[in-house]
Amino acid sequence: MNNRSLLFINRELDKLYPQPKPFLKHDSVYQLLVSVILSAQCTDERVNKVTPMLFSDCPGPQKVLDLGIKGLIPYIFSCGYYNAKARNIIGMTRQLLDQYEGEVPEDFDELVKLSGVGEKTAGVVLAQAFKVPAFPVDTHIFRLAHRLGLSDKRDPNKVSTDLKALFPKNRWIDLHLQMILHGRTLCTARKPKCGECPLLKVCPEGKRRFASKIEGERVRRMEKAEE
Repeated sequence: MNNRSLLFINRELDKLYPQPKPFLKHDSVYQLLVSVILSAQCTDERVNKVTPMLFSDCPGPQKVLDLGIKGLIPYIFSCGYYNAKARNIIGMTRQLLDQYEGEVPEDFDELVKLSGVGEKTAGVVLAQAFKVPAFPVDTHIFRLAHRLGLSDKRDPNKVSTDLKALFPKNRWIDLHLQMILHGRTLCTARKPKCGECPLLKVCPEGKRRFASKIEGERVRRMEKAEE
C-alpha cells in the first residue's frame, strides 16, 4: 500500500473516531492489567460488567491476593475460562507484590514476565496506562489489517510489526483503538458494511465484496425480469 493510501486511512479513521478512549473501565494500572487479562476470549462489555464489583471489594493487589483463586472465581465466572484467568490473576498479583512492590512495571520485558501477560496484554497496558507507543493486535485489528492489505501475516505479533512499519509512531496508540472501533461498527467479521465504509476506495477485500454484492443484485434483477 502506498503512502497516499496510508494517509487516507489515517485521516478517515480520525474523522470517524476522534480522540478514542480506552474501552476497559479502571482506576489504576493494576485494575487495567486485571481487566485486560479478563478480556481474553471475552468482550470488553462483559468485562466492564464484572469488574465494578470486583474492584469495589478489592481495589488493589493485596485485596485480590487475599481472595485467592477460589474467592476470585465467583467475581469473574461470566468472563469465561475463569479457572485459568483466576490462576493468572492471582499469580500475576503475587509477582507484583513480591518483586515490584505492588506496582505494575512500565517496561515491556518486565510485563511479559508476569503470569498471564503476553505481548498483546503488555502492549495494551503500555499504551493505555503509560502512553508508551505500542500497537497490540486483537481480532478486529487482525481482520482489518488483512482486508486492507496492510499485512498478510498469520501471527498477530508479526501483524503488529507490519503495522508499526507502516504508520508513524505517534499514531500507534490512537490507531489501535480506532481500528478496533472500526472492526466493531463497520468492518465486522460477518456482513461487513462495505457500502458504508469510507475506506472502501483503498480496501482490496472491500472492493471484491462490494463488487460481488452489486453483481449478485444485478443477476437477481435480471432473473426476476425474466420470470
